Amino acid sequence: MVKICCIGAGYVGGPTMAVIAVKCPSIEVAVVDISKSRIAAWNSDQLPIYEPGLDGVVKQCRGKNLFFSTDVEKHVFEADIVFVSVNTPTKTQGLGAGKAADLTYWESAARMIADVSKSDKIVVEKSTVPVKTAEAIEKILTHNSKGIKFQILSNPEFLAEGTAIQDLFKPDRVLIGGRETPEGQKAIQALKSVYSQWVPEERILTTNLWSAELSKLAANAFLAQRISSVNAMSALCEATGANVQQVSYSVGTDSRIGPKFLNASVGFGGSCFQKDILNLVYICECNGLPEVAEYWKQVIKINDYQKNRFVNRVVSSMFNTVSNKKIAILGFAFKKDTGDTRETPAIDVCQGLLGDKANLSIYDPQVTEDQIQRDLSMNKFDWDHPIHLQPTSPTTVKKVSVVWDAYEATKDAHGLCILTEWDEFKTLDYQKIFDNMQKPAFVFDGRNVVDADKLREIGFIVYSIGKPLDPWLKDMPSMA
Repeated sequence: MVKICCIGAGYVGGPTMAVIAVKCPSIEVAVVDISKSRIAAWNSDQLPIYEPGLDGVVKQCRGKNLFFSTDVEKHVFEADIVFVSVNTPTKTQGLGAGKAADLTYWESAARMIADVSKSDKIVVEKSTVPVKTAEAIEKILTHNSKGIKFQILSNPEFLAEGTAIQDLFKPDRVLIGGRETPEGQKAIQALKSVYSQWVPEERILTTNLWSAELSKLAANAFLAQRISSVNAMSALCEATGANVQQVSYSVGTDSRIGPKFLNASVGFGGSCFQKDILNLVYICECNGLPEVAEYWKQVIKINDYQKNRFVNRVVSSMFNTVSNKKIAILGFAFKKDTGDTRETPAIDVCQGLLGDKANLSIYDPQVTEDQIQRDLSMNKFDWDHPIHLQPTSPTTVKKVSVVWDAYEATKDAHGLCILTEWDEFKTLDYQKIFDNMQKPAFVFDGRNVVDADKLREIGFIVYSIGKPLDPWLKDMPSMA
């Protein structure tokens, strides 16, 4: 029986291994993590992450051929294939701070694998890592190998949160990179035979190690670039009276461009886009390619610009001050159908409004108060380090309250900001919300989810990203 062990029970390791277990009943899969609370959650009825369809998959095979454990060494020792899916946060200090990936957790995983192994193993890098990580890991393993042979593969994940289980069941492609040696090719085939139990052969791509590592960074950079491109156009649309939804629709009908990832918004978030682009920038700089680095930096600059522009729009519309005004924030996750708040634009928007002394009332159907308070009091990049290294009890941000429904959030508010495109925000009773708000009542739609004309009929002053501006907004002082 083939045994697989995955180090790291997070957003990638948990769902990926659950799907391998459900699709390959003859393989025993163990997911290990040093965090006791996280493993306990995976073994309970309340899984540590929310992902549509995940519950059913885990419950189907947990205890049969899928196990969650804190006994890391035992399972690594027994495994034929070891996936490493640990955090690779952005460094906060030292060489490459603010850009380079911090490989501390990766390196300690590699050393542990070398320590406990008594038989040959295939080590698969599943975290998003900078190009050439595999080479570094290979060196650590071979220099500590005591005669045991390790083959390193890169098998980047291309999951989108909210659709991760579907993405795993029916992937666009599975990418496996390995050495171009007979042993390397044999290792690639071994991993390929796992995936081919449910993925069509032609969708399993094999490359060399560096191509696989770089493909992941490139894919995320291209996706983020599309969002920044449409967001840049949204600013121009507002300035000229064009409608960004009409523009992006007509651009998207070009079959060479296609319609996906062309929704203007308050900005992109998520654990990968910014991190991967910063990583790409750093690699370009290290390889003496400053022009290429500058090019990719612009994608992040436009994203930051978009978030600032949104905050400025809110403040300038409301007589240039939000001091002590209640503002409702609807949605805190970085996108709908996930409870994930990593790098969510809501953090920067809320911090911008708090900087102007606003009182915030926040509602998100999936994000806990503890998480929101932690996000608003954390330093940049802290979120990507293990929880026990994060500030313990977050100093509660005084001017923030977290509530459990949209009507409570908007009661007596001067303005309402929609920062996540949850479906339920489309069907709220906006008449009721209007009646309970201070007047003039403002809606700032950062995701273009509401029908602006209907809201204007009710009496709201509405700002939608990239849409022609209300006469009210045109008369307000120009944007900083």
